[in-house]
Amino acid sequence: MPKSPLKQAIHRLQSEQRKWAAVGQYTPKQVNRWFKWLSPGLLVKRWLLISITGLILTFLGLAVFLKLTPVYRLLECISTLLEFLTTYVPNYISGPLAILLGLFLLLWGQSRTVGSITEALHPEGNQELVDRLLAHRRRNRGPKIVTIGGGTGLSTLLRGLKQYSSNITAIVTVTDDGGSSGRLRREIGVLPPGDIRNCVAALADEEKLLTELFQYRFQAGDGLTGHSFGNLFLTALTDITGDLEQAIAASSKVLAIRGKVLPATLNDVRLWAELSDGRFIEGESNITEARGKIERIGCIPAHPLALPAAMNVIKDADYIIIGPGSLYTSVIPNLLVPDIRNALIKAKVSRIYICNIMTQPGETDGYTVSDHLKAIDHVCEQRLFDAVLIQRRPPSPKALKRYALENCHPVFPDREEVAKLGCRVILGNVMTEDEITGKVSHDPQRLAKVLLRWYSSK
Repeated sequence: MPKSPLKQAIHRLQSEQRKWAAVGQYTPKQVNRWFKWLSPGLLVKRWLLISITGLILTFLGLAVFLKLTPVYRLLECISTLLEFLTTYVPNYISGPLAILLGLFLLLWGQSRTVGSITEALHPEGNQELVDRLLAHRRRNRGPKIVTIGGGTGLSTLLRGLKQYSSNITAIVTVTDDGGSSGRLRREIGVLPPGDIRNCVAALADEEKLLTELFQYRFQAGDGLTGHSFGNLFLTALTDITGDLEQAIAASSKVLAIRGKVLPATLNDVRLWAELSDGRFIEGESNITEARGKIERIGCIPAHPLALPAAMNVIKDADYIIIGPGSLYTSVIPNLLVPDIRNALIKAKVSRIYICNIMTQPGETDGYTVSDHLKAIDHVCEQRLFDAVLIQRRPPSPKALKRYALENCHPVFPDREEVAKLGCRVILGNVMTEDEITGKVSHDPQRLAKVLLRWYSSK
């Protein structure tokens, strides 16, 4: 029995491929790419074929409905079929029927094609491709937001904001000298990567897994014990790329984060503080441990150079958010960089400060909201903020008892004093409370929603 033309063509192609392989030649890349689309299991060919069939039927239905038979005599079979349909089936029935069938096949084929692409790009399949595209476009059109701070407070804020805009830049303090960051700073001479690590993980799409990975601390190993994986990762990238800014950019590409993370400066900065009892303390971790009232705070060198990229994003920002975080060791250190401080003062856009929910022992004992603002304005030598966001409801009695044992209390919202400083008060329920431990913190989603609502009103 003679082979069909299709089988003959396939057999001939296979023979040619064997011939090329024998002499050390290969199929051109473009041809290989074409044949990949014909590979079984892609779930694309069948739906593409259905789409094409639907398109043909749609045009044929239109031709029948408009009595264009035969269609310019292009194909004898098509002409005969159309003539049969128009002779035995009224055109007002056969035409619309063919149109409906064609449109059904077209839409079905296209939906399955998109479904196959979605499954390949997003295997977990918990969101349609069109929804992802719409969310992506919405975030890309979001406002240019600059956030400034450090510690866990800034990373909490970023988790919420990334749902509304991809145009986020986090400017992060680099004065940390405790824990894993402090050890790497002393032993290797790199800038502390801890706060930057938290922000990069917070902006990543796969945030939960990356946070667990970046926060993972080695429990054993000579020299590894106590170090977090994220800190070692950024330290290695810093050595490879040459500086921390390039290391952050490289890690951001690898992790596909939404937005950017920038260090406030690339200078090796150390904090110092003068306490009310006359003590002079050096080092961020030592300042908190000293447990004294801070009268003055500064850094060595006294005038660190700002990162040029940080200056540019502040200049182009639509919205500037500072905090939440430790007042003297996360927020103010960024303002000790003169160029950043001056750029913030000159900014003509909305600037809002997120006040902490609780006081922090060793830094803000007994502080009210206005005390936080006065400390920042003292460093800047003028008013910096247009508004301050304050938690509306106090924590539960259980949480208050827990914090009282640590000499920690809710920051009192002295609204009249805040108004005298020329700052508007924004009240919002932005707190979340752990029912088991009673620990309170800012809720990323609630926080972002209140901040974006205020920005929209402005």
